[in-house]
Amino acid sequence: MLMRTDPFRELDRLAQQLMGPGTWSKPAAMAMDAYREGDEYVVAFDLPGVTAEAIDIDVERNMLTVKAERRPAVKSDHVQMELSERPLGVFSRQIVLADTLDTEHIQADYDAGVLTLRIPIAERAKPRKITIGGESVRKEISG
Repeated sequence: MLMRTDPFRELDRLAQQLMGPGTWSKPAAMAMDAYREGDEYVVAFDLPGVTAEAIDIDVERNMLTVKAERRPAVKSDHVQMELSERPLGVFSRQIVLADTLDTEHIQADYDAGVLTLRIPIAERAKPRKITIGGESVRKEISG
């Protein structure tokens, strides 16, 4: 289990569309997918136009936090912006990780604007066979 259900997700998305993206004090949410693949969970975040250096991934206990900042591509004071629809600013997402996940061995890759995290399932949480020790000897009881 990666995260708790957030009943206000759609309300947050609507508010973001109406009020714009976030700032460092009020980060905007980022879209993500999460699924299990074998013995690990994969979480993918859409971050187009963000450099790898502008992404911060942090794990404290079982809370995973991803923050990213998309800065304006145009940095000249002599440019007059005619249309600006791409959201800029800070984007953030927090996920509560289950105790059965191995937070010490999370792998992160960033390619084509997608941040992919691979979170392995802890060895102690994997199914295992238990062998039965001792001898199983049948004894006949006479009466």
